Amino acid sequence: MSIELDSPRSVATASGRLSQRALTTRQAIADRLFRISLVAATLVFVAIIGGLFVELVQGSWDSIVAFGPAFLWSSEWNPVTNHFGALPFIFGTVVSSAIAIAVAGVVGISAAVFLAEFAPRAVARPISFLIELLAAVPSVVFGLWGLFVLAPILGHVADPFLQRYFGFLPIFSGTIYGIGLLTAGLLLALMIVPTVAAIARDLILAVPNELREASISLGATRWETATRVVLPSARAGILGACVLALGRALGETIAVTMVIGNRPAISASLFAPAYTLSSVIANEFTEATSSLYLSALLELGLILFIISVAVNGIARLMMWSMLRAQGRRP
Repeated sequence: MSIELDSPRSVATASGRLSQRALTTRQAIADRLFRISLVAATLVFVAIIGGLFVELVQGSWDSIVAFGPAFLWSSEWNPVTNHFGALPFIFGTVVSSAIAIAVAGVVGISAAVFLAEFAPRAVARPISFLIELLAAVPSVVFGLWGLFVLAPILGHVADPFLQRYFGFLPIFSGTIYGIGLLTAGLLLALMIVPTVAAIARDLILAVPNELREASISLGATRWETATRVVLPSARAGILGACVLALGRALGETIAVTMVIGNRPAISASLFAPAYTLSSVIANEFTEATSSLYLSALLELGLILFIISVAVNGIARLMMWSMLRAQGRRP
């Protein structure tokens, strides 16, 4: 009777298969754990957003029941009589943020195009560093600068000039205070322009050089290439940068509070003092002496939350439509 022994080669093959199976099993377990951790991290953010919304609704429920939808278009804000309306604060928030994104969008994108396409490297690097450094300045410092530098310049130089030559327009008429919607909008523009410029510059640099070379080879100038080829290729990302900057403008509190005048009124003039949703919450939250007063302030926070979500949602839809028009996957 003979006994067949496995050859060393077959034993090594079998052990290799076992090791490969063990490695495959460990990889499968590691991939599953990694996937679970990613899903859990995502659900944490969803839970935070949902919990924030629920908490705001619960806190503002008394105001919602007391004033109903009229809270949105009422202009009265009187803590003494417990009559509250959000329209002046919505107006101030929307107008100041619109001024900010209009100015910051033009200046930031123009600076990004210059730094990425035209500026020498020795110039582009230090300027890019200074722009990114500007984004790290605390908002209270911007507020102090706006109050003691920007407001006097506007009140004594820029606003009188605008009123002298464009006073026939309602937005440039009325009494000049130095502080007001225009001052707040320009200060917000200064605060958010680093976000627009830095992100737009990186997106423009990420556009493939083949597109530039193809455009120039067809006879286009560098200016035509930048405006007709490079910018359209990066416009979806640049829109996202503008929305990110707009989100900061909508929620900015301290700097705006210091220069906007803090008056709950609606005026066609950009020189007039105004109020924003975040500013009134910061100013009056500690002074809320009644439950209805506190609930009205929380409803203002709920409105600001909804506005921010709506703006980001609309911008996301616009980005998807742009990417789809370019034949790219959203």
